[in-house]
Amino acid sequence: MKLTRAGLEAGRTAFEAAGYQLPTFDYEKVRANTLARPVWIHFGAGNIFKAFQANVLQRLLNRGVMDTGLIAAEGYDYEIIEKSSRPHDNLTVLATLKADNTVEKTVVGSIMESLILDSSNKAEYTRLKEIFACPSLQMASFTITEKGYAVTDARGATLPAVAADFAKGPEAPNSYLGKLVSLLYHRFLQGKLPIAMVSMDNCSHNGDKLKAAVLAFAEAWCGRGLADAAFLNYVKDPEKVSFPWSMIDKITPRPDARVEAMLAADGMEELEPVITSKHTYIAPFVNAEECEYLVIEDAFPNGRPPLEQGGIIFTDRETVDKVEKMKVCTCLNPLHTALAVFGCLLGYELISAEMKDPQLKKLVELIGYKEGLPVVVDPGILNPKEFIDQVVNVRIPNPFMPDTPQRIATDTSQKLAIRFGETIKAYEKDPGLNVEDLKMIPLVFAGWLRYLMAVDDEGKTFTPSPDPLLEEARAYVAGYTLDSSEKDLSRLDPLLKNEKVFGVDLTAVGLDSLVKSYFGELSAGAGAVRATLEKYVK
Repeated sequence: MKLTRAGLEAGRTAFEAAGYQLPTFDYEKVRANTLARPVWIHFGAGNIFKAFQANVLQRLLNRGVMDTGLIAAEGYDYEIIEKSSRPHDNLTVLATLKADNTVEKTVVGSIMESLILDSSNKAEYTRLKEIFACPSLQMASFTITEKGYAVTDARGATLPAVAADFAKGPEAPNSYLGKLVSLLYHRFLQGKLPIAMVSMDNCSHNGDKLKAAVLAFAEAWCGRGLADAAFLNYVKDPEKVSFPWSMIDKITPRPDARVEAMLAADGMEELEPVITSKHTYIAPFVNAEECEYLVIEDAFPNGRPPLEQGGIIFTDRETVDKVEKMKVCTCLNPLHTALAVFGCLLGYELISAEMKDPQLKKLVELIGYKEGLPVVVDPGILNPKEFIDQVVNVRIPNPFMPDTPQRIATDTSQKLAIRFGETIKAYEKDPGLNVEDLKMIPLVFAGWLRYLMAVDDEGKTFTPSPDPLLEEARAYVAGYTLDSSEKDLSRLDPLLKNEKVFGVDLTAVGLDSLVKSYFGELSAGAGAVRATLEKYVK
């Protein structure tokens, strides 16, 4: 059984006998329609896109609701396309890992074309320009990570690649964002054609982040006379270019060796993962949980695909904001970050295994139900308590989910402000609540400081996950060691005052002393992390 178009046709009976759900739409017809009148192009053809958006569209194609497929593009790591997508004719095996210990296997074939976003590759770039020149194109969507929208570094300085593109103009930019805005400029030149630019990344107000990046390029190019001055007005006009907010939620860990072995036992061939030169881990299969949510602001100036028939929710911006805050600030992401930090310290390799740990399970319950839920605004379309119930009792404990605390600990410095800082701000604003009643959130902050020491609870060193502020943040704990007689924790003060990291000045809100106290206990020696959890998580 080979994962190619030819392999699928030749081995259809074998695939079906092994329990695989296969595409049932007319592939050649859909491909022809897509090439002639593209509707949806997606940038960032990673695991969540293949497991979620591409599968939603396949269900609609199978039912005849839609007759055009997806176009996938990659602008950072070209080997994703070259070494994974194209060798398998853009097909992917989706292994949906259900909490009842069953696996649903689907061959996802809704991607009709895969392209490389490289301005120096004439053929690829010309094809992308052709797509952006099509009046039929309704949306360009993105899963390029929150860092992908940055035009400045942590200190506010324009990134070198972006600065170079600002000066060079839209003809042949090299930065990811520069290439995207160049395509948008090409669409503008074709008659100011409308389009929705839809960020589907897991970050707060993602549409605004994308819009700010696009505006930065438009202002730079128009201001220097490198682009038609009317381009800036085009980008600012929501009737021409919209930047909807969205909230996405589906746990999609990197491809797991156990899933690979299961598929190989079915007779699947050539499933070996590839690690690219940019250290991207890719495979022709993805594994994901069954639960999925995608809520999008319904702002599409050129119309949109009927994705609501595939379970995607369209609503107004205010509701998207409430759903996003519910998930990111209370009901899921803070729980994940707490488990990531303490999971690394306690030597766990699976998030699901942590939920068998009484202290860690209680920790996330207290953060979610006791400290977070009181300040959640019910979005109306999803019930916050029911959402937490599902997270705590079904989603995170799912033993089939091969998600690791090490993966979730990536970029923690960029996550703390939104995942915990917003709750602290809400407590400050509510006269019926007291910031001093927050005990578990400060414990997580202290746990992160202890994590920065890169020594686990047994005293063994470990490698912290990638983080843009890792070395800067580690400098604040550099003088502290386990079993150290050092009791002066004032060296932590500048970090604790950093609102960009924590969302608030912890000194100003009165939580700094508690965080330092917790940190002192967590770093008192080998076994201190466990002892501290047992002491305070009750």
